[in-house]
Amino acid sequence: MKFLDLAKVYIRSGAGGGGAVSFHREKFVEYGGPDGGDGGRGGDVVVQCVDGLNTLIDFRYQQHFFAKNGVPGMGKQRTGADGDDIVLRVPVGTEVLDEDQKTVIADMTAVGQRVILAKGGNGGFGNLHFKSSTNQAPRRANPGQEAVERTLWLRLKLIADAGLLGLPNAGKSTFLAATSNARPKIADYPFTTLHPNLGVVGIDNAEYVVADIPGLIEGASEGRGIGDRFLGHVERCAVLLHLIDGTSDTVVEDYKTIIGELEAYGGELAAKDRVTVLNKIDALDDEERADLKADLEKAVGGRVMLMSGVSREGLDAVLRKVRAEIEADRARERAAGAEEEPWRP
Repeated sequence: MKFLDLAKVYIRSGAGGGGAVSFHREKFVEYGGPDGGDGGRGGDVVVQCVDGLNTLIDFRYQQHFFAKNGVPGMGKQRTGADGDDIVLRVPVGTEVLDEDQKTVIADMTAVGQRVILAKGGNGGFGNLHFKSSTNQAPRRANPGQEAVERTLWLRLKLIADAGLLGLPNAGKSTFLAATSNARPKIADYPFTTLHPNLGVVGIDNAEYVVADIPGLIEGASEGRGIGDRFLGHVERCAVLLHLIDGTSDTVVEDYKTIIGELEAYGGELAAKDRVTVLNKIDALDDEERADLKADLEKAVGGRVMLMSGVSREGLDAVLRKVRAEIEADRARERAAGAEEEPWRP
């Protein structure tokens, strides 16, 4: 299955049906009077979050979604049928953006969540509504309301507990393959990961989801390499796992490059909790490990962990640290939710 995380769609709700102008005509009924029915209501365009989807690939093959119009009213006080709604089924984590790709209309974060994107038009009144003591034979009816037409963007942001960051060939895919059942592409050249991957990691009888995104390079925020458009997939993560290639000649510069791109991306991503790890230590001796760790901790201003995805050295310690950060973030969310809950007597 191909991965697609951005799609443009064109939607239109249903127009309301027009009201009817009709008069009751029946043998032996001297005063029939108006009996025009109302028009039916137009269908809505709805986005719904469903289970079992992890990409927007369906919207590559269909971009136009038009709801049905309401049926016009008829005589004998018959109301026209309502138009059918049309539903856009999207995976969990999808954002619906306006045409400017900036204004967020809906953030779909839970299975079953439904949001109306374009409301159908109301049906028009038939001439029965305009009957009065002074106008007993009205010959007017209202037209139905017009349809609402919009151009929208769908952007998928994967929902994961932890996100992997690093330069190309920092060992992110190797880490994901070593700790989960995911099988990302692994090779000895840059940009082997071309789309995000998800893996379920287990440690100490607990599981959490890790997202691996394509590597960043200097200038990614300006479009270099694959760019920074995949950073949206780690915006929802509780913690970022920053892997640094220990075999690089510029370890500190590599760390600063990624941090610079996070800051250039903006939002809350740069302030998110991070676990910094010096990777590929199986290729380093004890002295090199100590020197690189000291230099990196000075740049980070905090603790740096050592790990090798190949030999699995230090792997469990990193997994436990990430799990602890995730649990701490969840505890903060619960505490914040408890504070916002209104007091009830």
